[in-house]
Amino acid sequence: MIDLYYAPTPNGQKLKMFLEEVGLPHRIVTVRLSQGDQFLPEFLAISPNNKIPALVDHDPADGGGPVPMFESGAMLLYLAEKTGQLLPRHPRDRNTMLQWLFWQCAGLGPMAGQIGYFNVYAAERVPFAIDRYRHEVARLYGVLDRRLADRAFIAGDYSIADIACYPWIVPHAGHLQTLSDFPNLSRWFDAVAARPATICAYDGVADVYAPTRNPLSDTETETLFGRRTA
Repeated sequence: MIDLYYAPTPNGQKLKMFLEEVGLPHRIVTVRLSQGDQFLPEFLAISPNNKIPALVDHDPADGGGPVPMFESGAMLLYLAEKTGQLLPRHPRDRNTMLQWLFWQCAGLGPMAGQIGYFNVYAAERVPFAIDRYRHEVARLYGVLDRRLADRAFIAGDYSIADIACYPWIVPHAGHLQTLSDFPNLSRWFDAVAARPATICAYDGVADVYAPTRNPLSDTETETLFGRRTA
């Protein structure tokens, strides 16, 4: 059994998509980010960086004690290896997939998170920051669009590279991006969105970067971002 410590953010959705895709038995443990659950000692024992998602595998392959994990990319790779699914078998294909997995974790996610913060959550408008991160996310969308020009998925067959990237494209409106500007990316996005596991994983999940979302209270903002609104 897998315990998934989860909130419906893009990084949380990665693991939810994977678990739905492979049908691995799991239990969702909701982490209330705006209420500070991520700072509780019992959560920090699993995720010392106080971020979600995190997991505990109570049935590891080595037969030993429970395995706690944090960092979504490492968790996806661990579960793919555990189940033997959504992971290329050929070493060259695996190498390609790993490059795109790390590209998402090091580039697409952090940069999309920055434009999401400055465009949706920041207490004051900072035009330079909004412009800087909007352009960088557009550049990254372009990188992925070119990658998908002659292939259905990012690294051969559908894999954890696709699962890692998709949740960070879902909030494209809040990130000030238009998918029609990236036709190959848009085609891929629609294909992933139509998968039954994706539909199940996103059932009832709101876009956390929606520009029209309800504003956070000062207490929630301080808990999430370490500062109050203006």
